[in-house]
Amino acid sequence: MIDLEDGLSGLSAYPHLQTLLGLALLVTLAAAVNWLTQHVLLRIVRKALSLSLKDEADALFREVIARLANVAPAIVIYQGIVATPHLPVEAQTVIRNVAAAFMILTVILAIAGGLNLVNAVYSKRPEARARPIKGYIQVGKIILYAAAAILVVATLLDRSPLLLISGLGAMAAVLLLVFKDTILSLVASVQLTSNDMIRVGDWIEMPQLNANGDVIDLALHTVKIQNFDKTITTIPTWRLINESFVNWRGMQESGGRRIMRSILLDQTSIRFLTQDEITRLRRFVLLDLYLDGKAKELQAWNESFIRAGRDGVNTRKLTNVGTFRAYMQAYLKAHPGVAKDKTMMVRQRDPTPEGLPLEVYCFANTVVWDAYEAIQSDLFDHFLAVLPEFDLRLFQAPTGWDMRGMHEGLLAGAPAAAPPGA
Repeated sequence: MIDLEDGLSGLSAYPHLQTLLGLALLVTLAAAVNWLTQHVLLRIVRKALSLSLKDEADALFREVIARLANVAPAIVIYQGIVATPHLPVEAQTVIRNVAAAFMILTVILAIAGGLNLVNAVYSKRPEARARPIKGYIQVGKIILYAAAAILVVATLLDRSPLLLISGLGAMAAVLLLVFKDTILSLVASVQLTSNDMIRVGDWIEMPQLNANGDVIDLALHTVKIQNFDKTITTIPTWRLINESFVNWRGMQESGGRRIMRSILLDQTSIRFLTQDEITRLRRFVLLDLYLDGKAKELQAWNESFIRAGRDGVNTRKLTNVGTFRAYMQAYLKAHPGVAKDKTMMVRQRDPTPEGLPLEVYCFANTVVWDAYEAIQSDLFDHFLAVLPEFDLRLFQAPTGWDMRGMHEGLLAGAPAAAPPGA
């Protein structure tokens, strides 16, 4: 039987075989360390985290600890490669530099994962919607990756990182050009966040970019908006500073949404009311206060002219359009869907070729879109339907029905029938 010492001494004649055996042993040891780390140590750590952190345990494990576990086999290779017999110094240096670069990259990725975890945990806080930190996290990651790139290159070249940093001065102009959008977006992100101009969940509107919907993501370079047709519009962050946009957050926080819509009246239907018509309009309970108050006001005004023997043309009278405007105002005050603590009025706008606009200006007591539209439609359904009671007509361009009536009237040798309510 051959003695073991004789066998080992016999390998000295084969230096390449010793090198291969040393490398195989080193790789086996690194694989064993990796297995122990992944299947033993990480399981223990994961159980310990699950007991203490609960919901954040999986994220912390996945983003940080699992990445750091890859450093263990790299350390074995970095330290053990120098013990490999007959391996050239140049080869040892290259392998050590690669292992060191791998460890640097792994640590940087773990730190970046930790920043992701910080953002995820912070996003669950109530103030996260008003003060998102995603932009700052991305800036931190850019700095990390830049530092990692310098350290990795310096390690692979076996040079001091200061040499590479000193060479960056000559590349400053190029870097500013390449990262122009990043710099602009960084400044814009800080301004948007510090001035509370936009939050995730805000409804914003930028017609020039076809954006009208809710902010779903606020990042360093881009802001994502889900439009009401469910499309996604992506806007560079810096454009929100350079260009104007509408943020509807104030409306949503106020609890009411504005109604501002006009009814166009045919101006030829406006006239004074007779006493019989005033009596008939007293059927509307909402007009009681208005008619009583106006009766006293007009009586006091008119008596002075009557006593002076002035012509009746100088007296004041109720008009159908004024009474209808008062009815609209009273109806708004009585409607349960109209906010009573906000501006509420009915006003005349300047007459136009399309008629006299009677504008309703008030606020619905909800910001829910479909409920708001229902309230607005309910108001104007009623106003349009009640118009004939005041002997008023809507202005409307002639339709095919009007043209047909005129044509039939001409054929019959009679004037065209007047539209209903005339």
